[in-house]
Amino acid sequence: MDFFSTQNILVHIPFGTGGYDLSWIEAIGTLAGLLCIWLASLEKIINYFFGLINVTLFAVIFFQIQLYASLLLQVFFFAANIYGWYAWSRQTSHNEAALQIRWLSLPKAILWLVICVVAIGLMTVFIDPVFAFLTRIAFDIMSALGLNVTMPDLQPDAFPFWDSCMMVLSIVAMILMTRKYVENWILWVIINVISVAIFALQGVYAMSLEYLILTFIALNGTRMWINSARERGSHALSH
Repeated sequence: MDFFSTQNILVHIPFGTGGYDLSWIEAIGTLAGLLCIWLASLEKIINYFFGLINVTLFAVIFFQIQLYASLLLQVFFFAANIYGWYAWSRQTSHNEAALQIRWLSLPKAILWLVICVVAIGLMTVFIDPVFAFLTRIAFDIMSALGLNVTMPDLQPDAFPFWDSCMMVLSIVAMILMTRKYVENWILWVIINVISVAIFALQGVYAMSLEYLILTFIALNGTRMWINSARERGSHALSH
């Protein structure tokens, strides 16, 4: 079980103040996440296999460092990966993928934009009580399952607006990815750019570098999916 411990260090990275101890579970989880995003950009269904590994290992990490609200978010991503795997696997009677890469229609794009703006606004105002509520739910569930957990001492969010953006846009981007909408990659680019800046400001330079890599993968995914949508006759906000 040592592999699942964040104290099982793979390598010490002499980067930033004091360096960074990279654990085995974080390294494998991060690698799985990178493979997931890269394979998704290539429209490979196997991306969801690596996505499941990524969110599972990250959930274990969040459990150990007592970030229970983030753990619950991984549960959502786990379910979304299962659904995405199913949705991408469906085929027509001609043995073609039932879902094709395309753009959102204008009404759907406006609806998702409104949802994002409202959700980000509400989360920015209520992020601390919301995460406290989610943490309490996760704590109660794990306690009921007999797990030895401690209710963490939650501190006020350091970047309420940007943290809210990352959470809301990540959920929306994941939903759009499962339905093969090009816009999911645009959202991932925005999320990753915000993440690079926030982690750098917090002094977590290794994670900032990781999200910089993810930004380039997402940019490439955007390019590839736009080209794929164009080849299939789908145009931005076409109908």
